[in-house]
Parts: sequence; structure tokens; C-alpha cells
Amino acid sequence: MKDTTSYTARAPDSNGYIHYEPSEHQVWETLYHRQFALIQDKACEAYLIGLDRIGLSPHHIPQCKEISEALKAYTGWTVAPVAALISFKAFFDLLAHQIFPAASFIRRPEELDYLKEPDIFHEIFGHCPLLTDPAFAAFTQEVGRFGQGISPEDRKMLARLYWFTVEFGLIQTPNQPLKIYGAGIVSSKTESIYALQSPIPERKPFDLLTVLRMPYRYDALQKTYFVIDSIERLYNMVNGQLLEAFREANALGILSNPHEIHDAAMAQDYRSC
Repeated sequence: MKDTTSYTARAPDSNGYIHYEPSEHQVWETLYHRQFALIQDKACEAYLIGLDRIGLSPHHIPQCKEISEALKAYTGWTVAPVAALISFKAFFDLLAHQIFPAASFIRRPEELDYLKEPDIFHEIFGHCPLLTDPAFAAFTQEVGRFGQGISPEDRKMLARLYWFTVEFGLIQTPNQPLKIYGAGIVSSKTESIYALQSPIPERKPFDLLTVLRMPYRYDALQKTYFVIDSIERLYNMVNGQLLEAFREANALGILSNPHEIHDAAMAQDYRSC
């Protein structure tokens, strides 16, 4: 059973342009200003460099064509507007071809702080800056390629890998303290503070086998974050190692759940982030 959404995707016209209402641009501006200021000392260097590279306007919702031109110059990626919810298969196919699928609607003013499904602010502000980084872009494409040829059950494990890295990953390198790189954190006011400062969640060194077996919850602040020490090592850990890791994770089974975290999001054939 697929999840549902109360939002409707915005279809581009024949020129690839999506029309947004002034009130929608105002939502973007509100989100942009508060999040841009908040993450200056919280996001990792690669993200902040990428944010500068894609050149977002704080005043209006960007067009996917604009972002695509910026990404092409660095890693060859493009952005395509899609429906609010798409299947895992469609999602991984797009990633494998260096196309990032972006939901084309923006949240309502009354849902500024939390939205179950990804909107265009999350997609563009959260995801696209790091797609200018060659190692991160290669990691994302490798996830897509691997996802093309696996079973629906294994897609649940791949969803966990995506969730705990691309969406909710933290990074700590010898040259910088603990920082955010995950889009689900960097696009969220509450989670940007919570992920780095709260004493509640566990922050564990990234371990591929543990990540593949770790359940998560999409409707609450995270109870566990995984910390990488470089984006390059993240790519190296999955490049050529995923098949064996999936076999071992399947043999061991899902981890127990001391925080009552569940796999409801992953039990459905769509990406919720």
C-alpha cells in the first residue's frame, strides 16, 4: 500500500517552466532565510561550497532547469520535477542516470516546520548543493545503480543506507568538528539543532552492516545518527562492497529496536524523506 499526499505536483509548461504563486515564493523566502542563517556553523564545508555553487535566490523558488545548469558544470547531474511520491524503482533509475528527482510543490505556511513528504525546498536546498561534490555525486549514483537490480525486500535495506547518509548523515573530519551533510537535517530548523546539540540521540561511527540493519522512523526526530569521516570514504565503502554487505545483513536480520523505531516508511514502495 502506497502512502498518500495532500499535495499536487506542479507540472512544467512546454518550456520546462513551473509557475508558482507569490504566496509560494514567500514560503520559500521564509524557509531560505531562516535555514541559511542557521546552518552556517552547522553544515559541512562541502555543503556550504555547493550551496554557493548552485546560486540559489532567497526570494523565489528556483526552476529545475536553473539548478540543472549549475550541477552540470560540476558533476554532470540534472534535476527533474516529479510527483510528490514516486516508486523506489523510478527513484533509483533516475539516480543511476545522474538525474535527481525533485518534488515540484512547496509546503503550506502552516507546515513550515514539518512535512512528511519531500517538497521543493527540501529537494533543492537540502539535496542539490552536495551534488556538486564529485565524490558525493558518485556515491549517490552508485546507490541508484545498485537499486536497479535488487529485490523489493533488499530495497528496504538500501532505503536505510540512503536514509542514514544522504538524508540524515553527520560528518566529522580531522579538520572540522561534527557537522551536518544529510539533506533531511540541513533543510530542517529543528533537526539542525537537535542532531548536533541534543543529548538524546546516539551518534555512532558509520558502519555499513549496522546501517543496513537499522530501522528508522520518518515521523519523529531521529534516535540514531551515523557519522562518516569523509565523503570519499563513504563512496569507497559502498563501491563494490554492497552486494556482500547485503547478503550478510540479510542473514543477520534487522536490529532490535530499543527506541520503538519502526520500518513503516520502508515497508512501502516509495521514498519518504
